[in-house]
Amino acid sequence: MMHPLHSEIKNDSFPLDLKSVPVFEYDVFYDRVSDLLKDEAKHCIAYYGVKTTGSLKFYCCIADDTNANITVFSHEHNTNKLVLKSLTPICEPLQIFEREIHENFGVEFDGHPWLKPVRYSHDRFEQSLRIENYPFYEIKSEELHEVGVGPIHAGVIEPGHFRFICNGEKVLHLEIQLGYQHRGIEKLFIEKKEPLQRCILSESIAGDTSIGHALTHSQLIETLAGIEVSETLQIERCIALEMERLAVHIGDTAALCGDVAYQLGQVVCEALRTAIINTTQLWCGNRFGKGLVRPGGSNYPLTSEVADEMLRVLSDTNRRWGEICDRIYSLPSLLARFEDIGVVSRQQALSLGAVGMAARSCGIPRDVRETHPFQFYKSFPVKPMTCETGDVFARSMLRNLEARESVKIITELLAIWRKKSRDIQRPVYVYKLAPNSFALSMVEGWRGEICHLAMTDSAGNINHYKVKDPSMHNWMALALAVRNQEISDFPVCNKSFDLSYCGNDL
Repeated sequence: MMHPLHSEIKNDSFPLDLKSVPVFEYDVFYDRVSDLLKDEAKHCIAYYGVKTTGSLKFYCCIADDTNANITVFSHEHNTNKLVLKSLTPICEPLQIFEREIHENFGVEFDGHPWLKPVRYSHDRFEQSLRIENYPFYEIKSEELHEVGVGPIHAGVIEPGHFRFICNGEKVLHLEIQLGYQHRGIEKLFIEKKEPLQRCILSESIAGDTSIGHALTHSQLIETLAGIEVSETLQIERCIALEMERLAVHIGDTAALCGDVAYQLGQVVCEALRTAIINTTQLWCGNRFGKGLVRPGGSNYPLTSEVADEMLRVLSDTNRRWGEICDRIYSLPSLLARFEDIGVVSRQQALSLGAVGMAARSCGIPRDVRETHPFQFYKSFPVKPMTCETGDVFARSMLRNLEARESVKIITELLAIWRKKSRDIQRPVYVYKLAPNSFALSMVEGWRGEICHLAMTDSAGNINHYKVKDPSMHNWMALALAVRNQEISDFPVCNKSFDLSYCGNDL
């Protein structure tokens, strides 16, 4: 039987029959991927391995940003000392996926420039490799010195190790090693059989993206279970997602001001963030939106009273946000610490497969809301905000622009919501998932592209679950951003990305 070149699906659309996913010989797979990724409008959203009886099967999903299609295909091998020709030398964004496959399954990718572990997961293939004996990159020289930061940090920062090689104050190289949290998130999605348990799990993947990950999971379940949700609920979910984006962008601006000792900007933005997350708490009882998004419905349908208060807070926040941003972006001492600091070029961002803010700050308009729309964004077009310079200033200014745009989006969505019938849909916790199926779900979280994928067995039980937080793509961008910078610029560079440790350490 001849397989088609690929199977195509849309974001949060129907599931694929697993038998319809083409299985290629690796040489054909290699050529297919390399041909597709020559087009800048296409990027790999997932490439991972699944262990079956006596073999390893690898699934690849490539998104086409011009027509909203997602191409899915695979290759399969026995598990004895598998060596594959690396795609990284010709498709650089695949470096992170091949590294993860190598770490999880011991697959050697011939020609890969640096098979550095992504996270040292608890059940990694090679158990003898531990962080205590990890060979950090070294440069032998009497003129250079190393600075190690972490894994334990002050305050509530999560664990991660940063190893700087410096010449005086100048950073020549930064190696970031994560993986200190062995949570086993993906396995828990299989082991936890109760739907509510999985919902709570999804909210805990990255605490500052509770709504983003919960929505991605809910979409995935709705796809596999054939659950349809009303336009009213879709609008409410988009409002919640934009509220999360708004709160984090304002909070990160506060932190950026704090890193360069501009206390007025810090305290004003902290107060504005508090007003936004308190409004989310008014809506659902939790400042981070936990409990708000569930498959099939919501326990906290939006009410006119909450909508009125949301509009009042947004109006006040938008006015005060504009005033403080006018001060922030006209202060010479602050701009001197933002401009031309931590530059990531457009080409570097493309090579890394950067997503979300990290991409858009380099002029790459990568935004799932536009390219692979979901929920009510299918009927409500969103134009991504972009900046060009790729420095701390661009990443900070992008927060300013996106926060203002989120206020506008929420306001317009609330006006549409008021005209809709208030059909209340409660969460669905009893459902049957399509058997022998493959499904994926993407959401544009505030950091960028979130992706959840699942496969089911013949009884409709989930037997494989895959999570990708946008941080997985973007940590290497931080390492490149600090090259040739003074080491004292690292905190502001780090905060300008604000990547997730736990989103990486699944």
